[in-house]
Amino acid sequence: MKKIKYYYNTNTLRYEKLETPLRVKLLRVFGFVAAALVTAGLISYAAFQFIGSPKEKQLAYQNKILKDNYKELEDSLESVQKQMKELEKRDNDVYRAIFEANPVPDSARAKELETKIEIAKVEKIKDFQLAASIAATLNNLSGRIAAQKKSYNEVEELVKNKEHMLSHTPAIQPVANKDLTRVASGFGYRIDPVYKTTKFHAGLDFTAPTGTPIYATADGTVTTAGNTGNGYGNHVIISHRFGYETLYGHMVRVKARNGQEVKRGEVIGWVGSTGKSTGPHCHYEVHKYSDKLDPIYFFYNDLTPEQFDQLLKKAAASNQSLD
Repeated sequence: MKKIKYYYNTNTLRYEKLETPLRVKLLRVFGFVAAALVTAGLISYAAFQFIGSPKEKQLAYQNKILKDNYKELEDSLESVQKQMKELEKRDNDVYRAIFEANPVPDSARAKELETKIEIAKVEKIKDFQLAASIAATLNNLSGRIAAQKKSYNEVEELVKNKEHMLSHTPAIQPVANKDLTRVASGFGYRIDPVYKTTKFHAGLDFTAPTGTPIYATADGTVTTAGNTGNGYGNHVIISHRFGYETLYGHMVRVKARNGQEVKRGEVIGWVGSTGKSTGPHCHYEVHKYSDKLDPIYFFYNDLTPEQFDQLLKKAAASNQSLD
């Protein structure tokens, strides 16, 4: 039952029924609704400001996971970058240095990675920007890896060429000389055994009994085999490529033939005393681009450092040559 309110009218001195005008009712309703909305708004603002909405909590959690994942990815990229720098350093300072090749210039490799993004900056970066940054870093690394792979392919070719060059470089003594007693005369000015004057001796004289085998000191092609009347008697000249050439003189008999391909250690003739010679020996010379070099520095394959030092002293002695 609806409650009816009355008020005392002083004009009529009577109690009359209280009736609220419609306008007042509407104003009261509007005021209540407005107050309720403002209150709700204030409560919501306070709640979202200090507590956070479920969606914000979810986004914050996802953002945390994203930053953690990025940190792990950044650490992995940093590790890969260090490995790449080490490979590039070894390539330039070790591998290419061994084969006397020029280092790969930095311009041939991908550019260095830009300054790393700090975590504080990551907090403000957008997802698509973060993805683009990571993609750019990975592309940079891919370019450097491709360049390094190409460089290693070149180093592999250098290895093959170096092996080929080493096999064609004089590296052993032309006769067996384990006790190092067979070097009779060294490279340089010596007394000529015939004219008894000081003349330049362009090789080493190895004394040995007639018939002692003479070996090719490197791979190559025989360009001369026989007696050409130049004082070396029966002799052999081998072209070893890369500018190297060796001569073996005064043989009693020549085994090698013109145009023959020979290997290091292969017998090419036997010790004798033909030509301008005063006793059985092998006269040995090393040439590079027509320059006559001291053969004593081309015995690194069959001598220890101590033996080389001993042989060096023997070859340096001033004495009379045998041819």
